[in-house]
Amino acid sequence: MALYSETVMDHFQHPRNVGEMEDADGIGEVGNAVCGDIMRMYIKVDNGIITDVKFKTFGCGSAIASSSMATEMIKGKPIEEALELSNKAVAQALDGLPAHKLHCSVLAEEAVRAAVKDYYDKNHIAYDPAMFGCDSCAHEHDHAPDGE
Repeated sequence: MALYSETVMDHFQHPRNVGEMEDADGIGEVGNAVCGDIMRMYIKVDNGIITDVKFKTFGCGSAIASSSMATEMIKGKPIEEALELSNKAVAQALDGLPAHKLHCSVLAEEAVRAAVKDYYDKNHIAYDPAMFGCDSCAHEHDHAPDGE
């Protein structure tokens, strides 16, 4: 039995949306100190829709495949929908990942969330910090809507 699905191998060997985006509206970078994988996700947003997304990943084949699949899953979607992307959905879309590689799909979810959070911060869009969890919070939060 093969360790990786055909879908994982396809996204690893032919990743979609690879590259950097100089005029990104949001950039999220996450890493896993244990495995050494680092993901950077770039999003372009127009009228609340993610119109373009790119990624740069330093990591194993599962990390690259997870990044590629995540970009495909959020491109063209409302930004709020991108926040609903789960690592389980990424792994399922890849037709599964070995148990010891599931952290790669978690990184993809976290990279998308970090890019959305960056977009919200840059545009002074109020949000509930709990949406992003404490792990992706780089600083203290003061994101209450104006007047509250």
